[in-house]
This record gives sequence, C-alpha cells and structure tokens, in this order.
Amino acid sequence: MHPPVAAVLEAHRTLERLVAELNDQQVAAASALPGWSRGHVLAHLTDNARMFARIAEHALRGELVAGYDGGVDERNAIISATAGRSAAEHRAELAAHTTGLEAAWARATDIDWSRPVTFRNADLAATVFARWREAWIHMVDLELGVRPDDWPEELAAHAIGFLLGRLPAGTRIRAEDGRRQWSAGDGPPGTVVTGRLRDLAAWLAGRTPTVSPVAVEGLPALGPWPPHPPQRLDRV
Repeated sequence: MHPPVAAVLEAHRTLERLVAELNDQQVAAASALPGWSRGHVLAHLTDNARMFARIAEHALRGELVAGYDGGVDERNAIISATAGRSAAEHRAELAAHTTGLEAAWARATDIDWSRPVTFRNADLAATVFARWREAWIHMVDLELGVRPDDWPEELAAHAIGFLLGRLPAGTRIRAEDGRRQWSAGDGPPGTVVTGRLRDLAAWLAGRTPTVSPVAVEGLPALGPWPPHPPQRLDRV
C-alpha cells in the first residue's frame, strides 16, 4: 500500500502553525494527557519524528534498526529530558526533525515502501501511517484548538481500522455519516457501536468525541493499544 505521505506533510504544517505562537508558560502548562505538560507532548512528537527518520534512513540502505536501542525506557527518558525546553527550542527541534523525516521519505521509491522495519514488524509504509496517527491525535492532546472533528476523514477511517484490536472480537463499528463498517477480529457478531466517523475514531483513540458513540448493550470497554506486532484486523 502506498503511504499517505502528502497527508502527513499537511499534518506537519498544521502542527507547525498550531505551535507557532506558543510562549514558555503555555508550553509548561498541562496537556490533555495525565501527567504530561504540552512540553512533554511536543517532546514526544519531536523525538517520534527523529526515531522514524532513523528507521527510514536505515531501511533505505536495506538495514534493520530498532526505533530505540534502549526500548521504551529510552523513549521515556528522552521525553522527560527534553520536555522542559523553551517554546522557541521546541519549535526549532520539532522543525529540524520533521524536516529530516520528510527528507528521508522524499528519497523513497515505490519499492522502498515495502522494505521491512522493526517498528511493529511492519514495512516502511507503516511508519508513515503511524506518524499520521501520532501527529493528529497528539495535536488534540495539546489543547490548542484542534479537535477530533478537525481530523481528515481518511485519517479517522484509518485510525478506526488500526484500533479495532482494542475491542472484543465480533464487535461491529458503523459510521453513520460515511456508510462505513468495520468488524473487530473473528467470531460471531457482537455489540454494534454507531456514531459519526470522527467521533468513533476519537473514542477508540481514548480521546473525547464531540458526540459519544452509542451501543444498545452499552459501549464495550476498550482494551490496550494494539500490541507489537499488531493483530490482524479485518474491515468489512
């Protein structure tokens, strides 16, 4: 599958505009994520770009490399160490690593997108989809005016498909405004959850939808984020 590079570049531009006027006090203020300031969210988005650029650079040479040599502990340490940057420092670092990531992607050919990567035991194309999710979901967490209603329609649809693994097998998802339907895994039909496309995506992503999705039996509890490697998900 060819990745949505152009759509991710637009997400990057939206993020840049969103943080263009942030001051130090706003960066230090709480985000929507418990225990994280806006600085933590920006540190994560910045290092996420650096990590994906690293993976891409190696993949283009036919090499496999871990996103983080030290695993999740290294990831968390980097976020903690860089969250306290000033607003200007956050903007500069975010711009630099975003530019590096986009430059690596620009060198990829159609064949390169299928090169294997260690990230989710997938291919290079999957990292573009992942960055697309990261950018839009965390823009909501910054609480600077971007809401799930602002997510591109195809991003919302992709997020639903990716996050189906959080639901009990057999759960059906129906988007009332797009006539789309998804099924979570194998098994007999179970709970049917309906709502607007972007609201369904927000709910599955653990963010606050504008209008909560509904189910006759009550909304099912959400399980953890899809594991590594992800479960196979089927869309109907």
